[in-house]
Amino acid sequence: MGDASLVGLVGRVTGTVGPGLVGEVMLRVRGGAEHFLAYAADGERRFERGTVVLVVEHLPPRTVYVEAVYGG
Repeated sequence: MGDASLVGLVGRVTGTVGPGLVGEVMLRVRGGAEHFLAYAADGERRFERGTVVLVVEHLPPRTVYVEAVYGG
Protein backbone atom coordinates (compact mmCIF):
# COMPACT_ATOMS: atom_id res chain seq x y z
CA MET A 1 0.00 0.00 0.00
CA GLY A 2 1.57 3.28 -1.10
CA ASP A 3 2.03 6.24 1.22
CA ALA A 4 -0.60 8.43 -0.44
CA SER A 5 -3.23 5.71 -0.77
CA LEU A 6 -4.68 6.32 2.73
CA VAL A 7 -4.97 10.08 2.24
CA GLY A 8 -8.57 10.96 1.47
CA LEU A 9 -10.07 7.91 3.15
CA VAL A 10 -12.92 8.41 5.60
CA GLY A 11 -12.97 6.42 8.82
CA ARG A 12 -14.36 6.36 12.33
CA VAL A 13 -12.59 7.11 15.62
CA THR A 14 -12.39 4.02 17.83
CA GLY A 15 -10.07 5.51 20.48
CA THR A 16 -10.20 9.20 21.43
CA VAL A 17 -7.89 11.42 19.36
CA GLY A 18 -6.59 14.58 20.99
CA PRO A 19 -3.69 16.57 22.44
CA GLY A 20 -1.40 14.32 24.48
CA LEU A 21 -3.24 11.20 23.27
CA VAL A 22 -2.45 8.56 20.70
CA GLY A 23 -5.87 7.87 19.25
CA GLU A 24 -7.11 5.14 16.98
CA VAL A 25 -9.24 5.07 13.84
CA MET A 26 -10.77 2.28 11.79
CA LEU A 27 -10.30 2.56 8.03
CA ARG A 28 -11.55 0.36 5.21
CA VAL A 29 -8.50 -0.83 3.29
CA ARG A 30 -7.50 -3.88 1.25
CA GLY A 31 -11.04 -5.25 1.21
CA GLY A 32 -11.40 -5.15 5.01
CA ALA A 33 -11.16 -2.82 7.98
CA GLU A 34 -7.97 -2.04 9.89
CA HIS A 35 -7.00 0.08 12.90
CA PHE A 36 -4.43 2.87 12.62
CA LEU A 37 -2.83 5.10 15.24
CA ALA A 38 -4.24 8.61 14.85
CA TYR A 39 -3.46 12.22 15.71
CA ALA A 40 -5.44 15.40 15.05
CA ALA A 41 -4.07 17.13 11.95
CA ASP A 42 -3.94 20.50 13.74
CA GLY A 43 -2.55 19.00 16.96
CA GLU A 44 -5.26 20.70 19.02
CA ARG A 45 -8.65 19.19 18.22
CA ARG A 46 -10.20 16.34 20.18
CA PHE A 47 -12.31 13.67 18.47
CA GLU A 48 -14.33 11.26 20.59
CA ARG A 49 -15.21 7.68 19.70
CA GLY A 50 -17.63 7.49 16.81
CA THR A 51 -16.52 10.74 15.13
CA VAL A 52 -16.26 10.44 11.35
CA VAL A 53 -12.83 11.66 10.20
CA LEU A 54 -10.86 12.23 7.00
CA VAL A 55 -7.24 11.13 6.64
CA VAL A 56 -5.12 14.12 5.56
CA GLU A 57 -1.66 12.59 6.08
CA HIS A 58 -0.22 9.07 6.38
CA LEU A 59 3.08 8.18 8.05
CA PRO A 60 3.85 4.55 7.25
CA PRO A 61 3.32 2.05 8.37
CA ARG A 62 0.28 2.67 10.64
CA THR A 63 -0.02 6.32 11.66
CA VAL A 64 -2.49 8.83 10.24
CA TYR A 65 -3.39 12.47 10.84
CA VAL A 66 -7.10 13.24 10.67
CA GLU A 67 -9.67 16.02 10.67
CA ALA A 68 -13.40 15.88 11.28
CA VAL A 69 -15.61 15.35 8.23
CA TYR A 70 -18.68 17.09 9.67
CA GLY A 71 -17.04 20.00 11.46
CA GLY A 72 -16.94 18.02 14.75
